[in-house]
Amino acid sequence: MILVSGGTGFVGSAVVAELLRRDQQVAVLGRDEARIRRRYGNRVEARAADVRQPSTLPAAMTGIDIVINAVQLPNSPIESKRRGWTFEQVDYEGTRHQVDAAKAAGVRRFLYVSGVGAAPDAARHWFRFKWQAEEHLRASGIEWVVVRPSWAFGPGDHALNRLLGFGRFLPFIPMFGDGQQALQPIFVDDLARIIADAALKPEAANRVFEAGGPETMTMDEVLKTGLDVMGKKRPILHQPVFVGKALGTLMSLLPSPPLPPPPLSADAVDFITWPAVADKTDLERVLQPRLTPVRQALETYLGRK
Repeated sequence: MILVSGGTGFVGSAVVAELLRRDQQVAVLGRDEARIRRRYGNRVEARAADVRQPSTLPAAMTGIDIVINAVQLPNSPIESKRRGWTFEQVDYEGTRHQVDAAKAAGVRRFLYVSGVGAAPDAARHWFRFKWQAEEHLRASGIEWVVVRPSWAFGPGDHALNRLLGFGRFLPFIPMFGDGQQALQPIFVDDLARIIADAALKPEAANRVFEAGGPETMTMDEVLKTGLDVMGKKRPILHQPVFVGKALGTLMSLLPSPPLPPPPLSADAVDFITWPAVADKTDLERVLQPRLTPVRQALETYLGRK
């Protein structure tokens, strides 16, 4: 049986759907068992656990052959230290807790969905924590796989869809930065196939795969393509990064809880203006994925409204 941690999230739910298409037995790990059952009914086995709390994980790993860790922050990339939702607590410690529980349970293979840019000396802390999670996995003694996506998009994403959504009710698209950062957007269905292949294929063992789409584009080019698919003509209104970071800092000072998490943070502005280009050499050599161009992918779910 394959356990997908974070299987109700954006990437995780696409992975679950792909595994079910392949007639795999799937269990989904999440904090809310009822939410898992509402999403999948009886098609998966629901296992409730919190990756930040290691005592909840041993039972979730029982009878599991492969773990796919696709857990993300609930409001990614916006951290909430007061709620315990940070890259350190979720990406690093949450992965470490899962790896340790998986090893104790005799799990054969563990796949971690990391991110392009993960490195020990990365300029941003989220990349460093992802690297530390990778390192713990590599040193665990379990057969491991790391998939590092670039910028994943598709129905249900909270990044590209949110930006393009402004074009439905505003006469412009607001954007922090100059929109010239290089991206390789990857359609979430393509990423799900890559992750499923990497989890299942023997030749993927103990490898790192960086995964990006077939095109390198600027953020402005991605947005303009999306607007064209929607049949909208909207200018992109660029604002300096420092303005976004100042707004994000102010929003992060709002009292919480019980208020909802802030819609922006200074780190989140850095996150969304950072380049994301993958080295796909090993991915193409070992897994030979089918990758969908951005326009073709957007046409599958963006209508002219």
